[in-house]
Amino acid sequence: MTRPLEGRNALITGANRGFGLAIARAYVEAGASVLMCARDAALLDQARAEVATLASDGQQVLAKPGDVSRRDHVEQMAAVALNAFPQMHILVNNAGVYGPLGPVDDIDWDAWVQAIEINLFGSILMCRALLPHFKAHRYGKIVQLSGGGATNPLPRISAYAASKAAIVRFAETLAEEVHDDRIDVNAIAPGSLNTRLLDEVLAGGPERVGQAFYQRSLKQKQQGGAPLERGAGLAVFLGSAASDGITAKLLSALWDPWAALPEHLDDLRRTDVYTLRRIVPADRGLSWGRNDT
Repeated sequence: MTRPLEGRNALITGANRGFGLAIARAYVEAGASVLMCARDAALLDQARAEVATLASDGQQVLAKPGDVSRRDHVEQMAAVALNAFPQMHILVNNAGVYGPLGPVDDIDWDAWVQAIEINLFGSILMCRALLPHFKAHRYGKIVQLSGGGATNPLPRISAYAASKAAIVRFAETLAEEVHDDRIDVNAIAPGSLNTRLLDEVLAGGPERVGQAFYQRSLKQKQQGGAPLERGAGLAVFLGSAASDGITAKLLSALWDPWAALPEHLDDLRRTDVYTLRRIVPADRGLSWGRNDT
């Protein structure tokens, strides 16, 4: 299908720049009407005007400024969406920050907590706001942005890493809770993107993020990083009917064959592939680690 989101409505957070803006573009090109949300109202208005040029007759491109870490703002964003659209089909939780950079014993604690509030609590608040609507319609798609912080340690970027690991486990848990309501909940790892987060790392310098990570980030900046369009394509797939029944998974936009996953629904349902799990010695070919007593 060239417009797999035809007739669907979505709320996208962090949609005024970077990956969130790329998702908004892709969603409208795929046929969806969208409510774009972000904290910076002026930048959001510019982004909305840009995305609106991609809309066809019958599509709406709306914007509502708001901070996902504030419960009152979340409730206002949800109210605008539910007032504008008779049925909401998709929630894309993209809003996120790196938080303070540096050793955990040397960072601004208030900034660390704020990063958790945005990345973790903000996504949970958005889910809580729209879940009653999804349940009432017995259908919904929740697309959660994750990243490398969920699957690998990120020294000196601890708030981001901790929040992203936590939100993936929350997504897995929520998926189990709402399975009978036909609500699919999945997380995306879009790859290393050249967005403002990368610029923050480079601005922090090796003294804040470590020499190795800084050099890796500098190389990424020079080479272009992962294409935004690839991750946005995965977000479109997870918002479409083609992904119905795929849930509780963490999918890599770059490395996983996500477009072919509908052919493997039985395997996805009966196994823990594409999930966060504990590794035991036997998983790495080691004979020790068992307690047979």
